[in-house]
Amino acid sequence: MTRTLYGRPNSLNVQKVRWALAEIGLTYQHVESGRGYEGGNDQSWFLALNPNGVVPVLDDGDGTVLWESNAIVRYLAARYDSGGLWSEEPAFRAESDRWMDWQQSTLLPAINPAFWQLIRTPAAQRDDSVVQDCVTAANAAFKILDAALADRRYIAGMRPTIGDIPLGVTTYRWLNLPMDRASVPNVEAYYARLSERPAFRDTVMLPLT
Repeated sequence: MTRTLYGRPNSLNVQKVRWALAEIGLTYQHVESGRGYEGGNDQSWFLALNPNGVVPVLDDGDGTVLWESNAIVRYLAARYDSGGLWSEEPAFRAESDRWMDWQQSTLLPAINPAFWQLIRTPAAQRDDSVVQDCVTAANAAFKILDAALADRRYIAGMRPTIGDIPLGVTTYRWLNLPMDRASVPNVEAYYARLSERPAFRDTVMLPLT
């Protein structure tokens, strides 16, 4: 059985899956595809895997093909890391789940326009008002996360779970954008703890491109 991940290493959503795979210790073939790569995600073979035409896509080698990064992380943890990233206790797992959803619905939209302006838009074409709007929105969101981390090492408690993967990837991106940020000491301590994990360093702490 050959497990295959499709996507580019600099994609935030692909990084979630790569981190989960590395954290659990699963081997896989990585097919780099999407923006900037030949054999893009608009081709028929890719659309057969994911009709949305976006990365990541995971083919687990047994007929299971998944897209949507948070769903893939949940699947990998549930199937291969019960008792680790995946808790069997419903309330504990729900705490991770809600922060995964919050990352998609609140945190990422607050910073993503700034990322595109500062990293992927030529300087002469940037809209500083978009960046400033993101600063306001992201500072507010990270203060919520900062308060949640005041009495815990990770988002659901004292050990890493599925919830930390989307939050950790997004936190890395935010803390490494060339812009001003509000002080969030609990988030910064959380980021330092994540940075001690080899799987996080190898799959997430990459140059922003």
